[in-house]
Amino acid sequence: MANKQNKIVLVTGGSRGLGKDSALQLARRGFDVIITYQSKKEAAEEVVKEIETIGQKAFALPLDIASTAGFDTFTADVKNILDTQFASAKLDALVNNAGIGINATIENTTEEILDAMTNIHFKGPFFLTQKLLPLLNDGSSIVNTSSGLARFSFEGYAAYGAMKAAVDSLSRYQALELGSRKIRVNSVAPGAIETDFGGGAVRDIAEYNQGISSQTALGRVGLPDDIGTVVAFLCSDDSKWINAQRIEAAGGFRI
Repeated sequence: MANKQNKIVLVTGGSRGLGKDSALQLARRGFDVIITYQSKKEAAEEVVKEIETIGQKAFALPLDIASTAGFDTFTADVKNILDTQFASAKLDALVNNAGIGINATIENTTEEILDAMTNIHFKGPFFLTQKLLPLLNDGSSIVNTSSGLARFSFEGYAAYGAMKAAVDSLSRYQALELGSRKIRVNSVAPGAIETDFGGGAVRDIAEYNQGISSQTALGRVGLPDDIGTVVAFLCSDDSKWINAQRIEAAGGFRI
């Protein structure tokens, strides 16, 4: 009897931060993992090695989530990996994680900034998911990365927070339209996490870290594995009846 095929997940922006931890947590749950990176090829290859150490297959592909022009080529690359490395299997989960943070007040937000936020956080995931639908198994799970900033407000994050609110809405519409294929779609909304996001302010500026901690019911800021474990859960069959939900993982910030 042939060995049962492991589930396969694609995580965008998997070379660092929350994407990296999500990829590792998924590998620990038995997923084989394809990650994307924009420029940090060496970092992505290190994540691949770490996943292989866990005992799962891993591959890294370049992707600029802000440029839909490259999506056809990227989709062909994913299909090639699935055909050659996984005997024409399909993806069982997609994690739309890739993104950047930017801090600019409404007064100082340029059209270029708003376009970048739109392309990276909304247009990119919208059309990448569209392109990958033929490569997703029925019954798959899609997890879109939102943000706590879609619920609570910090000065300077109007463009970012608004795009993440759009991601929450998009997730519900995707869940509705893909339900006939039994594909579940949820969004995960991290609070402040100790990563290099936004220049690493939460991680590196003690006063900022303490200020957020003081407004959080659990008394601290988040760590990457506070999010990665949630993403892995939502990609797994353990969450098979969770659909069209926005799950905020922020430790109870400003409740």
